[in-house]
Amino acid sequence: MAILIDPPLWPAHGTWFSHLVSDASLAELHAFAAAAGVSTRAFDADHYDVPARMHDDLVTRGAVSVPAGELIRRLRASGLRIPARQRPHYRRAALLSRWEQMVPEAAPGTAATLGNDLLDRWEETHRSYQTSAHLLDVLEALDLLCVPRKAPRPVLLAAWFHDAVYRGVAGVDEQASAELAQSTLAGAGLDRTEIDEAVRLVLLTRDHSPGPGDTHGALLCDADLAVLGRDEAGYARYQRQVRAEYAHVTDADWRTGRSAVVKHLLAQEPLFRTRVGAARWQAQARANLKAELRGL
Repeated sequence: MAILIDPPLWPAHGTWFSHLVSDASLAELHAFAAAAGVSTRAFDADHYDVPARMHDDLVTRGAVSVPAGELIRRLRASGLRIPARQRPHYRRAALLSRWEQMVPEAAPGTAATLGNDLLDRWEETHRSYQTSAHLLDVLEALDLLCVPRKAPRPVLLAAWFHDAVYRGVAGVDEQASAELAQSTLAGAGLDRTEIDEAVRLVLLTRDHSPGPGDTHGALLCDADLAVLGRDEAGYARYQRQVRAEYAHVTDADWRTGRSAVVKHLLAQEPLFRTRVGAARWQAQARANLKAELRGL
């Protein structure tokens, strides 16, 4: 378990930069960076970009200097490495393009404004898991579930709004997100029937329990829960991110609350309602949840 730094090899802004990472946890990395006076603005998904003038001081403070190749290998092995396509600036452009294609009837300029406003919400600094990365994961899961067709637009709209308001208060967040969807989409000139369905689906994410025959609900809930079917490293990253969003909660209260959530998910039968979702994620998700519950 170590804080690692590579040589200042990366040119930008008239100087050279190093990468500062942890091979154990982002919490460790953020704590080290804060103590060393590294600006939070220097953080980029899984590392800090630090100027050459800070390199020696960071090594003195305990960062281990390693070649760039070794730093990347150890970061990947830790499960903390974020692919380039998921980094905030790439991700935002990809998501904004998806949004504008989804609401072509919006007045010129309105679609981009609404999309940027939504993405600003998804990228609020207090979020660790419910971020624009999660939004993109849900949209890409819907792509997989609906191949070769596109997901129905009300389902896509609900995906965009289902955690648009996020304060970590179950039930209240979903209600506020649904109200935001109602007002925003009405202002964009969308059909009332589609808006009402999107609002219904946002509210459905309170318990992820779509009824029999609710095709739209099954698609959204499966896409939202697809994270549970990640491999071991991916699931561990998800656990760290969720815990970080509840950093204000004591460990004892966290174990109690999280255990209730995990038990609720394990009680869902089936956990995934679509044929494709069940085949792709169900077995791994149940294994992950059972392992997490044992750990709690």
